[in-house]
Amino acid sequence: MRNKLLLWIFVLLFAVLMSLPWLVPHLGVLALVGFIPLLLADDFATQLKMKRFWVYSYAAFVLWNAFTTFWVCNATIAGGIFAVLANALQMSLIWGLFRVSRKRMSGVLPYIFLAVMWIAWERFYYSADISWPWLVLGNAFARTTHLVQWYSVTGTLGGSLWIWAVNLAIFGILSALSDGLAYRWNPVARSSAFIGLILVLFGPIAVSNVMYKHYSPVSEGTVDVVIGQPNLDPYHKFGSYTQAQQDSVLLGLYDKALEGRGNEHLLLLAPETFTSPMFLDRVGDNATMQNFHEFLGRHSNAEILFGASTYEFYDARSAPLLSYPYGDGYLTSYNSAVLADSEGNAQIYHKSRLVVGTEKTPYPKVFVPLDNWLCKVFKLNGPLIARCIGQDGPSTLVMRDSTALGCAVCYESVYPEFCTGYVKAGAQAMTVITNDAWWGNTPGFRQHLSYSRLRAIELRRDIARCGNTGISCFIDQRGDIVEQGPWWEECALQGTLNLSSRISPFVRFGDIVGRVCTLAFLLLLAMLAVRLFLPKSASR
Repeated sequence: MRNKLLLWIFVLLFAVLMSLPWLVPHLGVLALVGFIPLLLADDFATQLKMKRFWVYSYAAFVLWNAFTTFWVCNATIAGGIFAVLANALQMSLIWGLFRVSRKRMSGVLPYIFLAVMWIAWERFYYSADISWPWLVLGNAFARTTHLVQWYSVTGTLGGSLWIWAVNLAIFGILSALSDGLAYRWNPVARSSAFIGLILVLFGPIAVSNVMYKHYSPVSEGTVDVVIGQPNLDPYHKFGSYTQAQQDSVLLGLYDKALEGRGNEHLLLLAPETFTSPMFLDRVGDNATMQNFHEFLGRHSNAEILFGASTYEFYDARSAPLLSYPYGDGYLTSYNSAVLADSEGNAQIYHKSRLVVGTEKTPYPKVFVPLDNWLCKVFKLNGPLIARCIGQDGPSTLVMRDSTALGCAVCYESVYPEFCTGYVKAGAQAMTVITNDAWWGNTPGFRQHLSYSRLRAIELRRDIARCGNTGISCFIDQRGDIVEQGPWWEECALQGTLNLSSRISPFVRFGDIVGRVCTLAFLLLLAMLAVRLFLPKSASR
């Protein structure tokens, strides 16, 4: 009973240490020791030959997921519970394979296998059809960005590697001390272990501080931006407010912000899905577009970038798989960003990284026919799973003065290597438009904001972020928030984005850490497979 109680204490300590970086600012360093309680619990259970350790590991991961992402349930209870349990299950399976490797590999190999396997999974998760990479380990430093300026080289998975390296280094020394091995080390071995731990723990911090202090923001020109935060409750905005009323609120914010300004060229930024519906074959017929065009006629040097739910008609013969019946034909839907000017021009970018369930049907060849069958059986008017379509990858929206902007729509800002596509397409600065109020006053919208800070470092681009209800802000190339609006209040923020055409190493070379760890994982997995299928005596 005492042994089990100790294991549960380890489990709870792990969950708390790993959750605090996502819940409290400036506590990212706790992730550097967060896995040690679980590693100690695993070692303790192995020594005592305790069975069913998976119960403890799965419970640990469920608690970590629940503590940090419980807020998803505010938008969808079923989806939130599924996200917690399914994500924890994947983590638990990784840990289970690590425990298997300990039976066939000796020394430090199982622990190296655990680290590279975890990072390989995180890399895969970024591109999986069902993707929820919210708790990628490197995200622990999203609110401690002065420690990870080197993300401009490694990307976020470099932070995951750092977390594993420090956790395993400390655990290794603790294990050596408990086994008495450390007391038999000669002075050179002791010094090497101590110096190695210091370098692994403090080396990245020192490098980051040097990079932070000596980084000079690149400015190859600027663009003035006014962010409009209309503060429309998303649960009521489509029913309690007419689109004309919503347009009036937003344009009123812009009018007030532009009082006394000259006629300089500027960008007006509005939230995700601000207007609906907008049909792609007649964009100019949209009432909001007409209101914006009239407003821009009075501010001819301004352009407005806003979110819209857009649609496209098809006949039965040409309808894509992800379309759904509408009238005499079929309809496809998009979550789009639209850049409009006073001359009636409109450029459109369709969100590529879509939220599973609420926007995206995963594995459409399987789920679309099933969804159609269920709708037919239960005589439903529309699909059970949303069927938004995204474009193939990132592209830019180009202002009249040739300024190229990237626009990450909401969930897209969570994906590091995906966002490098905007810069590769020519983006000189970044925007993020989102609607984070679905989760209420919980850590969710703060976490989402903090991930944009990591993107600023990785891309070395200024970012203007517009949230329907907040938090709207300006982020510089070092990931610092230079100006921020309130949450759940109307506001208009004015700021300037520096333009840059320089390419960071992460943009140029991509996710090297993820690729190397994936290769190492596959090699070690092959070694484990060979040893599993050979007798123990032959595999040694």
